[in-house]
Amino acid sequence: MSETEKSATGANPDAGGESLPSLIGRLGQDIVTLLDTKLGLLKLEIKEDVNAYVRGRVSIGVGGIIAAVGFSLLNVAIAFLVSALFEKTLLSQPVKYALGFLITGMISLIIGAAVIIRARDRLAKRSLVPERSIEELEKDKRWLKREP
Repeated sequence: MSETEKSATGANPDAGGESLPSLIGRLGQDIVTLLDTKLGLLKLEIKEDVNAYVRGRVSIGVGGIIAAVGFSLLNVAIAFLVSALFEKTLLSQPVKYALGFLITGMISLIIGAAVIIRARDRLAKRSLVPERSIEELEKDKRWLKREP
């Protein structure tokens, strides 16, 4: 068989005896495998990001509940303490209790706000962009541009 006959039939001695249709079929399978891998990576990154945001939101909720419970308990305790501290003043008992609740409320609000701000800042550091998938797609794009 001459060289022109071999090229016309699709037989290529450099391809290890594989015909052009089988090479194209294998290329198609490789592309499908590549796309499946890229989609799997994208799904994994999105799942990780969603889990991190859920954990952060739960932390904010727990911080809010703890702040509310602390606010209630400390209000009562400090109200009695402050009323005892003002025993020798001319203030009435209701005013003494009001001062206690005011001080307690401020302390609880500061602690609760600190917990919420810390959790919010942790969430703000996370990016919604799937960085690894974008990096892989950029590599593929550069590779495809280099191929003839």
